[in-house]
Amino acid sequence: MIFVVSGPSGCGKSTLIKQLLEILPGLEFSISHTTRLPRPDEKNRRDYYFVSRQEFEKMKAAGAFVESAVVHGELYGTSLQEIKNKGGGKDLVLDIDVQGARQIKSQLMEASLIFVVPPSWAELEKRLRQRKTDTAGAIALRLENARREIQQSDFFDYLVINGEITRAVDELRSIIIAHRCQFKARQKDFQEILKSFKPAPGTEKER
Repeated sequence: MIFVVSGPSGCGKSTLIKQLLEILPGLEFSISHTTRLPRPDEKNRRDYYFVSRQEFEKMKAAGAFVESAVVHGELYGTSLQEIKNKGGGKDLVLDIDVQGARQIKSQLMEASLIFVVPPSWAELEKRLRQRKTDTAGAIALRLENARREIQQSDFFDYLVINGEITRAVDELRSIIIAHRCQFKARQKDFQEILKSFKPAPGTEKER
């Protein structure tokens, strides 16, 4: 199963995903490609595949991405190869923007989309300023994009309000566990259980 976690910049989705991966087995993180520079705490091939704009454009032209978007002037995308490489045996969680989430939904109908929001506009602005990674102009752009993204979020399947991180992680975990318990998701296990309930030959009573 594929779970797409999206939301405005600064809503805390990356932090939530990191904590989720530590406590929920059977989940793997899909690493996106981006042309932006890494932040001080980020590492190549762990947080993102950091590539040049030329390399990204070349990959896009070759049809390498299942979704791609321009976000705050930089290019982001999820490669088909990444999904194929990490799709076996584990659920996959994607950390992408609203544009990318819409593209994923149109191509992978089975994907579950989770929208993360801060408790208020003021709290989002506070978090963006506390990060101290952006200029005042960049923060203003992120806030304006957040206003637009929240207005376009009605196609998501689930909503997590990230006011208190422990509760938000628990909500995110609960969504994935509940989705794993859907009847259609457990057909393989259920068929084995059904076999065990079949009566032995010659022991079934007539009605």
